[in-house]
Amino acid sequence: MLTAVPCYPSLNVSPKLTEIFGEAFRELRPHTDAPPMHVRFYAFVSINNTIRLRQGELYMRLSDLLEGAPETVLYSIAHILLAKLYRKPIDRVHSTRYRRYISSHDINAKARLVRQMRGRKHIHSARGHHYHLEEIFEDLNQRFFHGLMGRPQLTWSRNHARSSLGHYDPAHNTIVISRVFDHPRVPRYAVEYILFHEMLHLKHPVKLRGSRRCVHSREFLAEEKSFPELEKARKFLRTV
Repeated sequence: MLTAVPCYPSLNVSPKLTEIFGEAFRELRPHTDAPPMHVRFYAFVSINNTIRLRQGELYMRLSDLLEGAPETVLYSIAHILLAKLYRKPIDRVHSTRYRRYISSHDINAKARLVRQMRGRKHIHSARGHHYHLEEIFEDLNQRFFHGLMGRPQLTWSRNHARSSLGHYDPAHNTIVISRVFDHPRVPRYAVEYILFHEMLHLKHPVKLRGSRRCVHSREFLAEEKSFPELEKARKFLRTV
């Protein structure tokens, strides 16, 4: 939540935001004079909020998707950012309120649209040196989904990422698989399992349970168990 890559111009400074951040600062640090604050909405690619302390002054940028948010939500954002900066405990009331707001249907829909408009997805190729993702997708589609799943964009990652083995990006309808698995020593069932897992994300979108996002629902986990070499694949992935 504290890091973002600025890609678009800043929007107008909001005096009301500055006032809200001042109140949050006084709550967290009642015996310290508040430094000069510069708070503005910013056109990030997604919902990001940043805070920086430079030469004794605070600079905060909030996603422009949060313009129009209730003042209670903006206050919670101020509390969270300042608490992280000054290493103070984050009040659960504020973290819950913020998560509940950004997880709402309307904000999720806006965020997805903004990512489509502002974000750029690097699509390389589904054809690797050893495995072709489109061929594997069609095989899995017939075996597990009766051939009914529409094929998203499929691509190997640009680099040999190990922190993210694969992911489904709903904003760009794209499945990305780490290029580390496009190797002759990687068994096909491991690649199949990773792609199958991401296909399940396409079939079972993220659900909201209160203020929490449910990424792997019961239906998701139950269907994942139908993969015949599940444990074998997981065992191999632990070696990676």
